[in-house]
Amino acid sequence: MSMRTCVLLRLSAASLLLGSAVGAQAANLGFLNDTPITYMKQRDVDSIKQAVVRALNDQKDGGSANWNNEGTGNSVKIDATISIAGTVNEGARTCRDVGVVLNAKGQSMNLRPQFCKEGSSWQLQKKP
Repeated sequence: MSMRTCVLLRLSAASLLLGSAVGAQAANLGFLNDTPITYMKQRDVDSIKQAVVRALNDQKDGGSANWNNEGTGNSVKIDATISIAGTVNEGARTCRDVGVVLNAKGQSMNLRPQFCKEGSSWQLQKKP
């Protein structure tokens, strides 16, 4: 077998393995189709955002608040527990770690955002 044929066979085998791995990885993400966030409509998102801001403003560390999507017009019942895990003050800037547990159709999803406020409004922090 020539060197060129050998290299082509190795490249073909490598591309088949890579293609299979990518296909398997995509197939394994099907579980995301039934997570609570997939059932949320824009009115649910707007409502829970307001609930998170209320919790950020009103709850002490370790405190929690409950939310549900009653009245948003969504036929899927969604509820959440919003908890404040901790607060850090750095001068005029305040940052709070939040825990949000969403529930819908027997599925649960945990979110751990961080919000910081410098002035009057809370901003979601992007994690590196």
